[in-house]
Amino acid sequence: MSIRNVRQSGDEILRKKSKEITEFTPRLKVLISDMKDTMNKLGGVGLAAVQVGVLKRIIICKPNENESEVVLINPEIISKSEETLEDKEGCLSVDGYIGTVIRPKSIVVRAKDENMNDMEFDAEDFFARIICHEVDHLDGILYTDKVVPGTLVNDNEEVDN
Repeated sequence: MSIRNVRQSGDEILRKKSKEITEFTPRLKVLISDMKDTMNKLGGVGLAAVQVGVLKRIIICKPNENESEVVLINPEIISKSEETLEDKEGCLSVDGYIGTVIRPKSIVVRAKDENMNDMEFDAEDFFARIICHEVDHLDGILYTDKVVPGTLVNDNEEVDN
């Protein structure tokens, strides 16, 4: 379909809470297709609708390059493991930066698929990290809000956070 512009840190829309989706419309189908194209073109592993300027609770994840994108509508993290993992994250909306974030090792997610069918599943490790990161976007939270102090870097130079 089309590549959409990804909003960058500082754009106030990224700090707004996205709205729940109550029905699947042709416009949502186009949005999802555009989000897939945008994420893949930019080499991302996840994208939230708010990042392309749409305040709807949709995220797309692609934890494995050899698999199709996972579309989650109205995703909710209904439980998180006490065990956590610390790893580096980046974001298409915080271009050029990476930082260390502590996330749950595993989560249980409830959402609707792109046919508005209910689903619930477990996600672990990298997949759990992507979902947590993208669900944060839906609530106006950027990974830089959660970065371990002193770990946010740009071009291998530390920057203050």
